[in-house]
Amino acid sequence: MIKTFKTIDEQLDILKSKGLKINDIDYAKDVLLRENYFFISGYRHLFLKSPKDRMFIPGADFTELYAMFNFDRQIRNIFFKNILIVENNAKSIFSYQLSRKYGIKEKNYLNPSNFDRSNDKARQVNDLLKKIKRQIRVNGGQHSATMHYISNYGYVPFWVVVKVLSFGLISELFTILKKEDQKEIASVYGISPDDLMVYLPILANFRNLCAHEDIMYDHKTQRYIDDTKFHAYLNIPKMDGEYIYGKDDLFALVIILKQLLREEDFTLLINELSYELDILGGKLHSIDIDKVLDRMGFPVNFRDIARIDDYGQ
Repeated sequence: MIKTFKTIDEQLDILKSKGLKINDIDYAKDVLLRENYFFISGYRHLFLKSPKDRMFIPGADFTELYAMFNFDRQIRNIFFKNILIVENNAKSIFSYQLSRKYGIKEKNYLNPSNFDRSNDKARQVNDLLKKIKRQIRVNGGQHSATMHYISNYGYVPFWVVVKVLSFGLISELFTILKKEDQKEIASVYGISPDDLMVYLPILANFRNLCAHEDIMYDHKTQRYIDDTKFHAYLNIPKMDGEYIYGKDDLFALVIILKQLLREEDFTLLINELSYELDILGGKLHSIDIDKVLDRMGFPVNFRDIARIDDYGQ
């Protein structure tokens, strides 16, 4: 089916033909012009009678649809700033560990012998080191700190290099470190290297989603996180022996951030999410806020996770 251009009036007619109430046409037109019909309509699934029946449920209106759009924007901003904190922390920890152990010049800390040299990793090590050197070359000229070191010292220490590396590269870098280095880095967070190996690419995935302003609230990741004490403490229900929340959804990201952020940062995160959910709840009338929580993968008692300490309950 070939998609054709639709005017804003035609876009509104489509929504109305599917049963969506639009009480203020001028307001709706302004929203669609500013925000884009495609992205607004991406939140319609919550308000449809069923996936097969593309009609809106009785009473659903445009302001609810736009409220969901704005809610997603707000939580995307909240998660983004916290992922950036974790990214900055991880880069600092990585650079400290590798610089302390292997030296501060590129020829030292990027020496292939510093990494996992098993047969199944050799090619990945060589490819990744090439990517890192390429990013240093391409992005380095855009950063005053890298230019300063190149001009004055002829090399760039790793604690400066990490600033021009993507989170995706840092995530992949962890997979090629020697086991002892992985263990040392993971110990800073009090988690296992295997867990951190899973958490980092999930964080990088969510970071990219936030940066490109994609729909976040119901995003599902390709990888599942392992069961944690937080799943058990919150009494998250199980289906076929698996927890129904906090495995490959937005709450899985919350569980990851619980383990990687400082307590005060995480408490603020939960408070800000709670505030946005309360605001949204006041704007919904055709559906209940619990339906939104379910699509997010949030248990109704999600706020309790902020009260679980790192050593138990």
